[in-house]
Amino acid sequence: MQVTETLNEGLKRGYNIVVSAAELDDKVNEKLTEAQPEVEMKGFRKGKVPMALLKKQFGQRLLGEAMQETIDGAMNQHFEDSGERPALQPEVKMTNEEWKEGDDVHVEMSYEALPEIPEVDLKSVELEKLVVKADDAAVDEALGNLAENAQDFKARKKGSKAKDGDQVVMDFVGKVDGEAFEGGAGEDYPLTLGSNSFIPGFEEQLVGSKAGEEKDVTVTFPEEYQAEHLAGKEAVFTCTIKEVKEPVAAEINDELATKFGADDLAALKSQISERLEAEYSGAARAVMKRGLLDKLDTLVEFDLPPTLVEAEAKQIAHQLWHEENPEVEGHDHDEIEPTDEHNKLASRRVRLGLLLAELGKKAEVEVTDAEMSQAVMAQARQYPGQERQFFEFVQQNPQMQQQLRAPIFEDKVVDYVFELAQVSDKEVGKDDLQKAVEALEDE
Repeated sequence: MQVTETLNEGLKRGYNIVVSAAELDDKVNEKLTEAQPEVEMKGFRKGKVPMALLKKQFGQRLLGEAMQETIDGAMNQHFEDSGERPALQPEVKMTNEEWKEGDDVHVEMSYEALPEIPEVDLKSVELEKLVVKADDAAVDEALGNLAENAQDFKARKKGSKAKDGDQVVMDFVGKVDGEAFEGGAGEDYPLTLGSNSFIPGFEEQLVGSKAGEEKDVTVTFPEEYQAEHLAGKEAVFTCTIKEVKEPVAAEINDELATKFGADDLAALKSQISERLEAEYSGAARAVMKRGLLDKLDTLVEFDLPPTLVEAEAKQIAHQLWHEENPEVEGHDHDEIEPTDEHNKLASRRVRLGLLLAELGKKAEVEVTDAEMSQAVMAQARQYPGQERQFFEFVQQNPQMQQQLRAPIFEDKVVDYVFELAQVSDKEVGKDDLQKAVEALEDE
């Protein structure tokens, strides 16, 4: 086999590979020899079929396999000897299109090599970590929100009309064609107006009702209603309003704490404080990560594979176009041409991606099976009732596995760099942290 370099320009590489007819013939004979002991053919005992007959019967079929394996072997040997890694799958094509059995095989291989990544002194990287404490005001605000969500109801003044959001306590009887139906009656039922817990159109008709009133509510059951004998039919509910109550926030006390699984109010405050600080810490990490990427982007400079940058720019342009045109759901639109801004962002992403990959490789950072399982489970929750199908889809789709693995790997590399870098804490208020987070979203 001959391998001749034809292009070495920047990161672009080109090679001619010649596989001789004799090499291919040897490969076919090798395959036949391996298979011969297991071959059965009429007129011969198992394993005793003559090689010439085997070659006549199976030679053509094995020739294609031998050709592919030989070329793949040559490529793998080249990358092993040269130490280069292709940025994308190499392009391989046969150049002697009139090839026939007995001819040498001529192949062209071209690719873009991944660049050499320069060393970075991570210990010299200086970063600032924003630190926010969960003060009493923040805890009290969170408590107030919990109290709103755990609202109670208290009776309105006698004669008050029910408003949207109020609770009416009532007895009701529903009838279809003048006949009461099973499940259509209730006593002392507390219904919050606007909760959409009853048939569409029901709750709106009770707005303005008063305690002591009797009111007929006429509604039509939806066509897809679960009880087929009621689906699409008109019903009249006679409602006797017993009480009209207005919503009030729950009192902030030990009783509220127990509703949220805490032993008492002090324990609930402690839980809220921990949760808030965890949220602040996550936001601060995102800000510090952006600061790290900005620093790394200025510390390293190396050639980038044009095809990687081009592909990334197209993806960015396509994604941003869909964000600006949310009404377009499919992808059967004109091709979106990347702008200079898209190309600039793509270059940054490719540069940082290659750098983080190299840092992770040298630090022997790996994504564990447990971490992948957690990522798959988290993603599967977005498809309730179809979790099993999603798991099977991920197992059979290497590209999807890579999409799930990549952000985990990146975060582990970032954490590794954080440990080596010079990190100084800076205490700020939550408003300052919020502004820093909003600045990330604006960029």
